[in-house]
Amino acid sequence: MRRTEVIAHRGSKGTHPENTLPAFEEALKAGSDGIELDVQLSGDQELVVIHDETVDRTSDGHGLVGEFTLQELKTLDAGSWFASEYAFSRIPSLQEVFDLLNSYQYTGVLNIEFKTNKYPYPGIEEKVMELVCRQNWPFAIEYSSFNYQTLRRVKKLDQSNKIALLFEQSEGAIEILDNRFLVTMWHPKLTWLREISESNVPKIPTRPWTVNHSHDLDYCFSKRTYGVITDYPAKALAIREKWQS
Repeated sequence: MRRTEVIAHRGSKGTHPENTLPAFEEALKAGSDGIELDVQLSGDQELVVIHDETVDRTSDGHGLVGEFTLQELKTLDAGSWFASEYAFSRIPSLQEVFDLLNSYQYTGVLNIEFKTNKYPYPGIEEKVMELVCRQNWPFAIEYSSFNYQTLRRVKKLDQSNKIALLFEQSEGAIEILDNRFLVTMWHPKLTWLREISESNVPKIPTRPWTVNHSHDLDYCFSKRTYGVITDYPAKALAIREKWQS
């Protein structure tokens, strides 16, 4: 029987500044089955890895991500907010993250979340596909978003692309887009998974977010969900050994 995948949310978000190279490197060292990150476009149309639409929360800068060039984003301190020892951390480009995973010969899953909820970033899907097709990467790539229009565009670019729907309520739990594009995975909020009855356990592969507390990890591993998305991959992997060794 397959084991539940442990997907590192924004890298090892609980122990390192999220969506930075140190966070991704820690997720790699922990042995995560998958890594999740968020992608947006800078003002000069470069793919950058950051969750919020503004840089305020996770850097010493202020303003919208799309108002900065990549070079300007690189001047921001993206680690001191978490701990002074990470003052050297910068907002990475998606290319930098790909290069890091490649240097580790990582063979797990990379989940790219398109942060197109508030700003559509026209052309972002094509830019990501261009990077993906640039060479044969050793890791598998999947795409997720709360924006179903983005996922439709991803599938139109290549029907073989694997997509995951992000949602919080049952209304989001659809299995096909436009009667054309099959959904590969569900990424629901953990509370949704806990609230559905046993008779409605999803048949589609499901990775709930964000599963951090020990009792929630116990719950998911005991139910053998397809995966868990967690801020603490090392902790999750240790708990998985108790349930699925």
